[in-house]
Amino acid sequence: MSSAQVSQGPRKIVIDPVTRVEGHGKVTIRLNEAGEVDQARFHIVEFRGFERFVQGRMYWEVPLIIQRLCGICPVSHHLAAAKAMDLVAGVDRITPTAEKMRRLMHYGQVLQSNALHIFHLASPDLLFGFDAPPEQRNIIAVLNRYPEIGKWAIFIRKFGQEVIKATGGRKIHPTSAIPGGINHNLSIESRDALRKDVDQILAWCSAALDQHKAYVAKNQALHRDFARMRSNFVSLVGSQGGMDLYDGRLRAINADGQAIFDGVAPADYRDYFIEEVRPWSYLKFPHIRSLSREAGWYRVGPLAQVNCCASIGTPLAEAARREFMAENGGGPVQPTLAYHWARLIVLLHCAEKIKELLFDDELQDTDLLVKGERRGEGIACIEAPRGTLFHHYIVDENDQVTSANLIVSTTSNNEAMNRAVQQVAKTDISGHEITEALLNHVEVAIRAFDPCLSCATHALGQMPLVVTLEDAQGSVVATGVRE
Repeated sequence: MSSAQVSQGPRKIVIDPVTRVEGHGKVTIRLNEAGEVDQARFHIVEFRGFERFVQGRMYWEVPLIIQRLCGICPVSHHLAAAKAMDLVAGVDRITPTAEKMRRLMHYGQVLQSNALHIFHLASPDLLFGFDAPPEQRNIIAVLNRYPEIGKWAIFIRKFGQEVIKATGGRKIHPTSAIPGGINHNLSIESRDALRKDVDQILAWCSAALDQHKAYVAKNQALHRDFARMRSNFVSLVGSQGGMDLYDGRLRAINADGQAIFDGVAPADYRDYFIEEVRPWSYLKFPHIRSLSREAGWYRVGPLAQVNCCASIGTPLAEAARREFMAENGGGPVQPTLAYHWARLIVLLHCAEKIKELLFDDELQDTDLLVKGERRGEGIACIEAPRGTLFHHYIVDENDQVTSANLIVSTTSNNEAMNRAVQQVAKTDISGHEITEALLNHVEVAIRAFDPCLSCATHALGQMPLVVTLEDAQGSVVATGVRE
């Protein structure tokens, strides 16, 4: 984008779309007459109507339909809906084989999605710098300059997708989780093929974590201060507070690590969260009910998953967690860029859990389905790659869905992303000539959260970055385009 001289006075900057994220959003930044940022907002400009789409459908269809929200993390929606529909089907606990199959699928999903984000979307900024030319900030440049990292990007994600295919029937939009269990076990052929590669995947995940720790050590000030904020965190945790990405109870901690609530059943989520609507975004703004709107916002995702848990039940990831938490003396780690470090810890944990399950003979058992007495409501949570995901359904006596409510992970991070955008805009844009590189700083802050903005809404054609400056009357005074 070529810079241009602009008139003095109040102005508005529009970044549309935000790039290298899943989905489409925009940022508006308003400058006062002194060229300082008065307001910065992150807008979700697409409408997601799946809560309406599933109304009237039979409850057993929902795990297949609702996952069409997203082509990047469909497994998370597939499993969250299946868990909710287990309850509708009157099943409180599925068989061990069914649960392990679902867990294996989920670890494959989190592995491939986190690999996609850290290597394909975020690494160009980290490897080349936030101010690198646009033509360098992409996965092709990473492959050319850092072929080893490029190899991780391709093959770790590929392995995760193969795990999904083996457990879910196909790599995208699986079909295996059904109310009350699962419709097939893990074949010996698939098991052996995955076993053959899992040690290499583990080694690459460890190497990627080591590479990122070296980056943090070399860029301490940037890692610590960029889009820095203190917040509450929310995540599911398992027994004894250990990390559990598939099931568990809700825990919320404040910025000092003290519990706001703990041991909350997903079915009770409405007693602990409020969803607020604001007129400038299709995305809601949840906050913790016991706190004010100003104090009750929180973050979810890998940073929350690591901060909220008391331990990780796999040895390599647990050692990594302890080192990570030492960054803040054992308290919650706060920097926005720490999302990437935490994401790699979770990546490593998933690889360890996949290996553990691949050597569990119970995955070849044939006891796959449980039946129970029908109920009218199902509520479930899962830790998606981007954080805590809520699915809530009401089903009538004809087995048809009458109501659905979803709180996706990016929704919970909405306030945090807006605050990150505002902080970076005030720090890096106020009083400066507007350049493409500076605007990328705003996008870097958003990308750290790995937002899924539109849940499988796709655009056709080119998606250039268009930056428009307007005066106080709304007249365009300068425009730049980055193809």
